[in-house]
Amino acid sequence: MRSLNGVTSGATPDDQRAVITFLTQPSSYGPGIERVERIETHISLIFLAGDLAYKLKRAVKLPYLNFSTAEQRRAACAAELALNRRTAPSLYLNLRRIGRAANGKIDFIEDGPALDWVVVMRRFDQAHLFDALAQKDELDGPLMDALADHIAQFHAAAEPRPDHGGAAALAAIAETNHQVLTEIAGDIFPAEHVAALLARWRQALAAATSIIKARRTGGKVRRCHGDLHLRNICLVDGKPVLFDCLEFSESLASIDILYDLAFLLMDLEHRQLPALANRVLNRYLDRTAGDDGLAAMPLFLSLRGGIRAHVTATALASSANRDRKAEMAAEARRYLDLALQFLEPQPRRLIAIGGLSGSGKSTVAAALAPELGLRPGARVLRSDVIRKLALGAAPETRLPAEAYTPEITFQVYHTLQTRARAALNAGYTAIIDAVSLMPEERQAFAEVARRAGVPFTGLWLKAEPEVMSERIGERRGDASDATAAVLAAQLRQDPGLIDWIRVDTSGGQDECVAAARRALVAA
Repeated sequence: MRSLNGVTSGATPDDQRAVITFLTQPSSYGPGIERVERIETHISLIFLAGDLAYKLKRAVKLPYLNFSTAEQRRAACAAELALNRRTAPSLYLNLRRIGRAANGKIDFIEDGPALDWVVVMRRFDQAHLFDALAQKDELDGPLMDALADHIAQFHAAAEPRPDHGGAAALAAIAETNHQVLTEIAGDIFPAEHVAALLARWRQALAAATSIIKARRTGGKVRRCHGDLHLRNICLVDGKPVLFDCLEFSESLASIDILYDLAFLLMDLEHRQLPALANRVLNRYLDRTAGDDGLAAMPLFLSLRGGIRAHVTATALASSANRDRKAEMAAEARRYLDLALQFLEPQPRRLIAIGGLSGSGKSTVAAALAPELGLRPGARVLRSDVIRKLALGAAPETRLPAEAYTPEITFQVYHTLQTRARAALNAGYTAIIDAVSLMPEERQAFAEVARRAGVPFTGLWLKAEPEVMSERIGERRGDASDATAAVLAAQLRQDPGLIDWIRVDTSGGQDECVAAARRALVAA
């Protein structure tokens, strides 16, 4: 097994081999257990028996963790139990000690010397894991909105850790990951790609240092999940639940909340689900007003890709499943390629999508956003969402008529301009989704682009009144409060000279998006 820092990572001590044998046997768990399933990760073994799961830490020592003694594994198990109860209290039950019973055989014991420890969890249907749902194409927009909201709420409640994080901590992560990747480069990764990645990490970190420092000072470094990818999210009672957080290192889990989110976004990109990644990013930023950290997101995403590359390669080295080795090696290389791609510069632009209610603005914006600029795509700024959140309401909550005064609308459009400017300054493309019925509103958006020195494209969506009215009537769970009466009032209003590109959106969704895409290319 390959050595990391001179420490063998794959050898299994005699005592742990005996424990693993014990946990593999159905008789170890009492009557009624006929079969035990085993799941492997690079640092853990999970044994599924009946309604419960038993998680054992591997006796490994790596540059970023040390589980080489039973006491170290006990401490890690205790931390895992406490930390995961923040988000999944119904799943994490207790710890169990494994040692020698009075007859000398290995068993679960209540006291006495411990050979090892396991975290006991309530078992759930593996088909409800988000990675399984992704494979079956069962992750949809509303579910990802609920996930983004859940993560935002978790981050808001997480303990601030101003003593951790910052540019120095990220630099250490970059160097450690480069070290591990270098160790295995000859077997799996091209050495020149690994060297190029470290150079890009250093360059991106230097550019983002002031932003990272300001976010740390502002309380954005918290005790997060730390390992937030799709395999660590499941559906419980129809709601997204985060589990299996990173418990073994305060420094690796006490991080910028956007760096925590970046693992999920990177995973969605890796699985070729860019529309979902873009939706989660925008929903989260809307919920947290986290645009101040957007300039650091390419670095965060790239680091996450690099981490997953080395974790996958390490798991490959310790895996007993020979049939999967080639597949795991290819996956590790895809992660490394993605880490490089996240840091490739992309052109910025500002796009404003206007038109009457029901003309298809939000549909077009959501479809175009993943295709534009830095990954995971453009920052979408929707007036309906900004209005709701500014007034303390959830995006899908219907507001009363007094929420639509000219004064409030003026503030909403001002916020659209401010956040578009922030996204452009962070290197991202921005899409403004608003009716923009007044000439001065449209002119203000163009001025944001002019001052930022980026191209501006205004798209004016136009559909037949009966089509727009029908779409409004079919809306469910949407941020728009528009009604047929609102549309009728808009139709009576003179919008003045519209010098934006007109796009006919009377057809079906795919046709509308294709027309808007052609207009952007021609602009």
